[in-house]
Amino acid sequence: MSPKSFIVVVFLLVVCSSYAQEKTYSKTYHPNGKLASEGWLRYNVPTDYWKFYHENGRIAEQGSYKYGKRDSYWYFFDEYRVRTQEGHYQNGEKVNWWLFYDSKGRINHKCQLSKGVKNGYCLKYSDEKLTSAEKYSNGKKIKEWTSFGAFTKENSLSDLK
Repeated sequence: MSPKSFIVVVFLLVVCSSYAQEKTYSKTYHPNGKLASEGWLRYNVPTDYWKFYHENGRIAEQGSYKYGKRDSYWYFFDEYRVRTQEGHYQNGEKVNWWLFYDSKGRINHKCQLSKGVKNGYCLKYSDEKLTSAEKYSNGKKIKEWTSFGAFTKENSLSDLK
């Protein structure tokens, strides 16, 4: 092996081993011994996919981290495995459409959020049927419609994307 090849091989081994050490899989536990969380750490900062658990062992929430902040799509569940909410995070803040569920796991309402605050439309449901729509600006309610006809007179359905 030439000295140049040897240096390249050593360099690659150092780079690969340092990468392997920077990312580790972590688990934490509740006082009762059940799993509390599991996911990836890079330099002791949460990264990639994580799961969090209730003390009864059932999943509480799951989603991804980027640079230690929640990112992408997350799901949340109660102690009985019923979905309570789901939606997008960006840089640790709730953004875009979020869905919120009732105690039976049916959609209760869905809202457009920006930096964790209602900013856009919220659609409310009862027994899985749309009952009203509301419009918000920076968390402040601007208007509410209780019929589809009234809503479409003043709004475009493309605003609901």
